[in-house]
Order: sequence, then C-alpha cells, then structure tokens
Amino acid sequence: MLELERLRGLRVVADPAALDGARWDGEPSRPTVLRLAPDDAFALGALRVEVDDADAIVEEESGFVGCWLTQAELDDIVVPRTEWPLPIGRPTLAQGLIAGVAAKLWLPEDGGALLLTAAPFADELRARIR
Repeated sequence: MLELERLRGLRVVADPAALDGARWDGEPSRPTVLRLAPDDAFALGALRVEVDDADAIVEEESGFVGCWLTQAELDDIVVPRTEWPLPIGRPTLAQGLIAGVAAKLWLPEDGGALLLTAAPFADELRARIR
C-alpha cells in the first residue's frame, strides 16, 4: 500500500511572467515547483521565494498529501486506475481523476512520479489504490 505523506512548501499566486522568473530557496536547494495553473505554483520544500509581483500571494502550503512512485509503481498501480492518458513529454504536471479521486501526477524527467491529492481526499485515494 502506498503511504501518502503531508507535503509542505510554498504556494504562490502571481502574474504568470513573475512566476516564470521566481527564485526559490529551500530543502532541497532547488525545490520541485509544480505549476497548478499559469498563475499558481506550489513549490515542494520551498522556504523562501523572490517573485517580481507586488500583488503576489505567498503562503505556506500543507494541504496536499503525496508519495513518490517508481516507474514500476506508476505503471502497475496508478496507470490502470487512470481513465486519461498520461502525457508523454516530461517534465510535466498532469491532473485528473485517479481511481475516481481528484489527483495530480508530477512526472519528472528522470522517471517515476509524484502522486498527490488534496489532504481531505487522502483516505479515499488510499482505499481505492490498494
């Protein structure tokens, strides 16, 4: 069974061009930045961000849970429970229903994936991907 753990970082809502040029600092030194929308980013492990947008909203984020998957786990556990095709190009963030639960997949260049969902959906996703 996959263990979904709380994911922490910074959530930034800002002008898309400002997000493109944002400078992130955290653990690891280069946080994983997930663009949830053109003007919305979640940076896993980020402690600080510099973003050139006076109206930017920067908040600590702890409302997601997730787990890193090997390529085999992605292929064996997630893909059969996903009704939409996974993107071929990497890196990318894909979003949709996985086992009937709203979820996201971060697909990094080096294979595998990060499966994440909103914390209130954690128990339902765990139950459905057993």
